Amino acid sequence: MGTWEVKKHGHPGIEPAKSKRAIFIGRYQPYHFGHINLVQQKLDNGVPCLIMVRDIPPDPKNPFTTEQTVSMIEKYHQSKGDDVVVMIIPDIESVNWGRGVGYEMNEYIPPENIGFISATRIRESIAESNDEWKELVDESIQDDVVKYLTEAN
Repeated sequence: MGTWEVKKHGHPGIEPAKSKRAIFIGRYQPYHFGHINLVQQKLDNGVPCLIMVRDIPPDPKNPFTTEQTVSMIEKYHQSKGDDVVVMIIPDIESVNWGRGVGYEMNEYIPPENIGFISATRIRESIAESNDEWKELVDESIQDDVVKYLTEAN
């Protein structure tokens, strides 16, 4: 889908290693091709990943439970054989680091061809019975997205 621009912060000399994981933190409401493509930037370089799902109560903006979100992410990555671990973390106020922390801090800016993907628009498309959202969510979890949204309402 495209290569993301990377702004590196933190330690510049870290090399990928199977014993280290790249961390991604988010709500993933739902997990879509933008999220997948971001994680793929590390997987494609042989870096295993840890996806941390913020434990938040469902609300109109975040209709999926944390457990449903974890289930969809695990289902997708297991179907691809990816080296991805998913875990739940408490909700966070900020991500902070000190200098010389011994790992990279990377900001990924999406390419234009996927930067438009929005979980909000996906949920709105489903509510409008418009199937355009299916182009933005992997087929392996589409039924779960609809089922979990239906259960929430």
